Amino acid sequence: MVACRRPTTAKQSDDYHHCKFCQGLYARDSLWRHVRNCPQKSVEGEPRAGRNRISLDLPKPDQVHEAVWKIACEMNQDDISLVVRNERDILNLGESLYNARKPHEKRNDYIRQKMREMARLLIAARAITPVKSTEDLVMPNNFRHVIQAVRAVAGYELESNSYKIPSLALKLGHSLAKLAGIVQCNAIISNRHAIAESAKQFATLYEKKWTESISAAALGTLQQAKWNKPYVLPFTQDVSLLHKFLATERVKCMTDLEKEPNSKSFGNLAKVTLTQVVLFNRKRQGEVSKMELRTFASRNCSKLNPDIMMCLSEFERKLAQHFDRVEIRGKRSRMVPVLLTPDMIAAMELLMKSRNECQVHAENVYFFARPSSFSHYRGSDCFRKYANQCGASNPEALTSTRLRKQVATLSTVLNLKENEMDQLATFLGHDIRVHREFYRLPESTLQLAKVSKLLIAMGKGRLSDLQGKGLDDIEINPDDEVDTGDDDSSEETAEDLPQHKGSRTETSADGTFLRPAPDSKTLDNMESTSESTSLDNVNSSNTQPRHDSQQNTALQVITSQASSNGSKGKQAGKTRSKWTGDEVKAVERHMLHFITSCRVPGKKDCDSCIQAEPVALKDRDWAAIKYYIHNRIIALKRKMNS
Repeated sequence: MVACRRPTTAKQSDDYHHCKFCQGLYARDSLWRHVRNCPQKSVEGEPRAGRNRISLDLPKPDQVHEAVWKIACEMNQDDISLVVRNERDILNLGESLYNARKPHEKRNDYIRQKMREMARLLIAARAITPVKSTEDLVMPNNFRHVIQAVRAVAGYELESNSYKIPSLALKLGHSLAKLAGIVQCNAIISNRHAIAESAKQFATLYEKKWTESISAAALGTLQQAKWNKPYVLPFTQDVSLLHKFLATERVKCMTDLEKEPNSKSFGNLAKVTLTQVVLFNRKRQGEVSKMELRTFASRNCSKLNPDIMMCLSEFERKLAQHFDRVEIRGKRSRMVPVLLTPDMIAAMELLMKSRNECQVHAENVYFFARPSSFSHYRGSDCFRKYANQCGASNPEALTSTRLRKQVATLSTVLNLKENEMDQLATFLGHDIRVHREFYRLPESTLQLAKVSKLLIAMGKGRLSDLQGKGLDDIEINPDDEVDTGDDDSSEETAEDLPQHKGSRTETSADGTFLRPAPDSKTLDNMESTSESTSLDNVNSSNTQPRHDSQQNTALQVITSQASSNGSKGKQAGKTRSKWTGDEVKAVERHMLHFITSCRVPGKKDCDSCIQAEPVALKDRDWAAIKYYIHNRIIALKRKMNS
């Protein structure tokens, strides 16, 4: 072998490759430098490649798909690519993937990745197991060796039963299942029935044993990695800043491109417009980045149906006439609509008109094409660039995925109907199940904001006050003191309410006294006196003494009965006087929130009310105030139930 440059150290033949233009033999690590300036290179040439992405011009083996062989020759030139080119079954796997996928959707990158993954597995199997070829990987007697090789490649840790790269273990499992089918079909074609039967048995073995051997631990590692992971959503202020910054940059870039058309000004306007379209529509950046030129040029520009326009409001008709709509290819070959404003249309039309002047290849099918290349600009790179330049307080949160989650999260606050939720999910490019499971309000937020209210109410012993309410209707302060059984409790104690004949004492499971239950006669008297209190009088500061007298009558019934039975309650034997208007107003000025929240105050709250109104409440003690509020609550509840 005669190299164009003599090496200074000893080299192997695998360290050299031929230039596909001049056929000169150059070192593999420096071939990229020669290819850029090769004198035999055509005038138009090819897009500039990186250091390791040098396409080799090697003879294609028989019965190998030409496009797949080209992908194998364009790989990074290392030991993995060498295994790919020498293993026919790996090339057949690439051909199967190539035939199943449509063009212009990054299929070459996907095929390259899958073939390299299988080559990495084969290299690891050769190093630690007796397996020597790809066909040996799908033989039943080598199943345990395959498990060992997959664990080695994915970084399996025996003590924790986890993987460093769990996704790689799952991907290798899918590729092995497809490879077993390919080996079986090739063996049947070549009349190697024993190999075909072995591959079929491996497929059965894979179906029965792969989950417990590999998939279960890999999925567990993936799920555990999501625990306690913060859900960062972009701030509304940052999104507004990015919108304003992009609008200013678009005007500037359009002016530069009109004055001096070149690849730099074209690229700047393409990146700004791409970011604007993704940001406005909340689309996946990859879907908009891969928009094709013919898709934009063939968009539907016809007038809207007048019958449908009549069903819309005036504002909706103006919006429908303001925007343009283009349909692009989305995930899983779904149709995804994209709305374009007049400013976006003007910028995109300028980009389409300036392609030839800005060194954009005619074969480049992408709208947001890179000059002197066959690829397109990446939306993630554009977002990262402009998020850091716009002055956002949290630029890391400004990504297309998090913006989509922000829309779905805020849609839960709007309480959209079922059909409206379907429309939103369709516009975002996924079905309603994915929208609810992955894009809705995070479960942690629901637990913190809603379920916690129920737990606090249960801890404070106020669950009975929340009867008939939903989680959204509950309002409770977590800083309030937890109710106990002393005098400061909002629940009545044995000394607070006097006993009377025929009363029943309700107790909790631990024997704690809750409240006396009056007999049916007393309960009827209380109902008859409390039903006359209306809901309007609860929030009114001009409560009539007539209502107070009726409520006080009920208290006198209980007190007189308790006194006749020898009750030792604090209020037994005391003379009850009618509540005056000044006393009612004084209590409502300080204790009205207890009535409206249906919560009986404790001794400390009642004493505070007496201290605040010493003149009006000079003839009342804390227990009288407590009974008064208790009766007002009962009347309010009955009014609400009726």
